[in-house]
Amino acid sequence: MRKTPSLAVRTGLIGLSVALGSPGTAIASGFALPEISTAGIGTANAMVANPVDPGAFAYNPAAMGFHGKSSLALGTLFVAPSFEVDNAAGTQESAGADWLVAPLIQGALRLTERWWIGFGANAPFGLETRWGAGTFPALAGELPAPPPLPEPTIPLSPQPLQSKLEIIDLVPTATFRVNEALSVSAGLDYYWAESAVLNSSLAALEGDGTGWGYNLGFLLQQGPFSLGANYHSAARIEVSGDYRPRSRNLVILQRLAPAEHAELDLNLPWRLQLGLRYAFSERLAIEADWTRTGWSEFDEIQVWGKRSGALLQEDLNDWSDANAYRFGITYQWRPETVLRFGYSFDETGQPERFFSPRVPDNDRHLFGIGIGQDLGNGWAVDAGYMYVRFEDRDYRSATPYTGGGHINGTDALDGRYEASAHLVGLDVRKSF
Repeated sequence: MRKTPSLAVRTGLIGLSVALGSPGTAIASGFALPEISTAGIGTANAMVANPVDPGAFAYNPAAMGFHGKSSLALGTLFVAPSFEVDNAAGTQESAGADWLVAPLIQGALRLTERWWIGFGANAPFGLETRWGAGTFPALAGELPAPPPLPEPTIPLSPQPLQSKLEIIDLVPTATFRVNEALSVSAGLDYYWAESAVLNSSLAALEGDGTGWGYNLGFLLQQGPFSLGANYHSAARIEVSGDYRPRSRNLVILQRLAPAEHAELDLNLPWRLQLGLRYAFSERLAIEADWTRTGWSEFDEIQVWGKRSGALLQEDLNDWSDANAYRFGITYQWRPETVLRFGYSFDETGQPERFFSPRVPDNDRHLFGIGIGQDLGNGWAVDAGYMYVRFEDRDYRSATPYTGGGHINGTDALDGRYEASAHLVGLDVRKSF
């Protein structure tokens, strides 16, 4: 027989499931980070149909088939997000890290005239956000307060405090050049959630996990036109970690629910990107891409107790699949210098009825600019900058907050949410 979890476990893990079910620092819809190469930052991620730039390999490994040399690119993505809410408590800012850092690694090895193998490492999903204990006043003091303690403490409520999710995607691929016009690719996605810190004011969970997916792609070039597509399957990361209760009187909650092991599944969405590129000349080309992200995979979060084997919490997200529309320009300014420009419009997949402050998500605009410089002897450097502007979200819910842990989509979160982000990418590439 399954044991009935105590109040502290049930309420605390509600907060944890809300933490996972609504991540925060997101640069594309939901908690996706589609900026997976420095060149892609400059073109606002419109790269899937580019047979010329090695920066396209991360977006479509089939592009390797159109290059005559092997190459290795090592780089870093820096992200500076900003979230703010104006509500009954005044103007509150999310005090996340000033800069988040993610790897940008892409290797391409030419085996024969028709075969290539590739390896990539990037961070297609991630978040970090921290809200102060008094950000959402409707959530404070919901449960009876224990005797006061002399040291300062946080309010006893399921308010989200900190979420940090770092997901690295290791991508081995194989590419085959079918003929002069067509190249195809297939590969694996090994997702490693190397850090999952998911805290509410009742409980904290820190852990990690892994999961598998696959990817397929093709690139077709006919004269000045090229057509490309890349698909990444949905994946499930099995996250496990240590659960710790927390409150104004930690000793009381520890008696009810001591620290234990908790497990849950994090469903990552599938991603499909289609692109059409046209080269007006050897110097100027434009590309238009359409991306569809399968956020409907992210429908619920279930938290299980390792010790009890009981379902401790089930949290519904019910997100919708979302589109992104991307437009990029490349201009060969000099023989050794290429300039990149881009714009994207990304739709949100988060519905009103499951709105959460951990991802005050909304439609957004992405503006990119970049440069690539050939240094000679097979060496090159790339740099890119992107500004992301979220459309303001004036959230007013008709659903009253009635207590417990179910805060998503309720009037406890009413407020005007604003968000933006700055991204910088740098990499060095060697061709051989």
